[in-house]
Amino acid sequence: RAAVAAAVAGAAGAGWLYLRRDKERRLRARRLRDLRALALGQGDFQLHDTSGTPRRKADFLGRWVLLYFGFTHCPDVCPEELEKLSRAVELLERDPALPPLQPLFVTVDPERDDAAALARYLRDFHPRLVGLTGTPEQVRAAAAAFRVYVSAGPPDADGDYVVDHSVLTFLVGPDGLFRDYYGRSRTAEEVAESVRRHMETYEPLPP
Repeated sequence: RAAVAAAVAGAAGAGWLYLRRDKERRLRARRLRDLRALALGQGDFQLHDTSGTPRRKADFLGRWVLLYFGFTHCPDVCPEELEKLSRAVELLERDPALPPLQPLFVTVDPERDDAAALARYLRDFHPRLVGLTGTPEQVRAAAAAFRVYVSAGPPDADGDYVVDHSVLTFLVGPDGLFRDYYGRSRTAEEVAESVRRHMETYEPLPP
């Protein structure tokens, strides 16, 4: 009787575990379908990096990407967010079993942030952080693809101005699909843990 009871309990436990995993799989698949329906970040962008090399979103297919929109004259928020992004990448790099993660910074202030300005600014952050800029039209199109709000304020007497923009870091999967986003309240450790979970449970979504 004890053996039969144990067998029944084992079968019930295995059945429960299967149902739980199947439910989680279906929830992930539904969430991915919802993300694709949002079309967030699905559009391509045509920018160039600090060496002048043209870059499109398609160039980063096959890699995980952490993407932040900001500008080099930002007094405090952008440096804080880039420090956090860099720290999250460093935490994930400690695990060699995880796939590589590419950090990207797209300026929302192309009038002042040319390639040289970006190169100088990004030296203070992660060594693999790639900076992207372009014409005002190209930058607006890239921001619109991720639904990033951008609005330049009036210049002061010295011609300086602040650019108001959405403060979000986006996670893009190897298939180019938006997977998650992180606001100012998330710590580097929380971002790294979330990215890790996405990597470990990654399932490409069929076209």
